[in-house]
Amino acid sequence: MRIISAREFRGKQKDYLDLAEKERVIIHRGKNKKSVLLTPIDESTETDVFFSDPQVLNAIKEGIEDVKAGRVTSIRDLKNIWADIL
Repeated sequence: MRIISAREFRGKQKDYLDLAEKERVIIHRGKNKKSVLLTPIDESTETDVFFSDPQVLNAIKEGIEDVKAGRVTSIRDLKNIWADIL
């Protein structure tokens, strides 16, 4: 784990972004400001990062499981979607 200052991060962003793929990099921002953890995003964390609402995240995960299980509706004619849905 590496702890650096915001100033040091600004000067060597590429180096620390590359390092964050291998180990934790914490940017300490000074008094009365929260520190930040640099974390790479991969397929397992992608939805967690972009959708922080638990209900939305659960709906997305349920949708993924539905697709994996084959619980989908195929649309044959884009101009007449309702014919396949109803």
